[in-house]
Amino acid sequence: MATLTISSDAIVKAGALVGSVPPGSWDTFIEEAEGVLSGITKYNLVENWLTISANSAAPMLSEYCARSAAIQGIAYNMLPYSRPVAQDMINVHAFMMNQILETLEADGVQEFMGVNS
Repeated sequence: MATLTISSDAIVKAGALVGSVPPGSWDTFIEEAEGVLSGITKYNLVENWLTISANSAAPMLSEYCARSAAIQGIAYNMLPYSRPVAQDMINVHAFMMNQILETLEADGVQEFMGVNS
């Protein structure tokens, strides 16, 4: 079950024309992103989400997961969009995800967020 964000956040970021995605896939997409973030921070974000979510920087983690899931939803079925539009949407999400990763890797950020081991 997805923890760091909810599937409706990912669906909104995927856009109004996002194609049909099999049931349960949004949670799977989000869980994959949660795993990536936990690996990067070397901290079990899902297990400790109640503590982390009280932190003002927690929305950044939620945003990363929603954008990652949105990319997978768009890529699953690009037919509702033209391919260039779908690719542009994916590129915007990927750019923002990279910004979040760079922020997470900056000195002192993980400590500030309380996600360092």
